[in-house]
Amino acid sequence: MSLILILLQVEDIKEKIKNAPDSGYEIGVAIGTYLPFVILVVFAYIIYYRMKNRKDLEE
Repeated sequence: MSLILILLQVEDIKEKIKNAPDSGYEIGVAIGTYLPFVILVVFAYIIYYRMKNRKDLEE
């Protein structure tokens, strides 16, 4: 089910870029699409790194 939602979202992004009034809008759509994913990856890495260091201190 989630795969279908992801595919529909990709089509929605392509449609937004296709109907974009100018290149600034296209850049905004791209940033708005990828920025949440990048933030999530950075957050996960920070949590992983902190937990790894904490685990090393306990031994």
